Amino acid sequence: MSKFMSAANVFLDLDIKSREEMLEFLSRKAVELGLADSVKETLSAFKFREEEGTTGLTNGFAIPHAKDKVIKSAGVVVACTKEPMDWPSFDDQPVDICIALYVPEIEAGTTHLKLLSQTAVLLMKEEFREAVRRPADPAAIAMLINEGLEG
Repeated sequence: MSKFMSAANVFLDLDIKSREEMLEFLSRKAVELGLADSVKETLSAFKFREEEGTTGLTNGFAIPHAKDKVIKSAGVVVACTKEPMDWPSFDDQPVDICIALYVPEIEAGTTHLKLLSQTAVLLMKEEFREAVRRPADPAAIAMLINEGLEG
């Protein structure tokens, strides 16, 4: 796989208080970063996925993802909040780190599944979670994720 993100795709210390606010932020960033054409349609794709079941995992992490025709190219954004926010999760704990996945509809069965499964594998590794959680360097986070997704 090619590089899915750069340091410009990492956002730290965000003052976001809810899942809804986070999904709106991630939708705006998709358009700003050139990953999608429409904030509204990207938000709709994120919400559609959230209705299917939670993207909140464990240890304060969530993997919201949007796969839709409005997504122009596959990509990843990391968004870390100052304080944990309510987000349904497998361990019933709040979320403070989102690793958002963006996938064009045409790649739904290939890139989407690979990104999702490899991101989940990364999150099973304590050293990865700690590296993303500690006072972080956006370039280092981008490198860790790109290396993990290439594996």
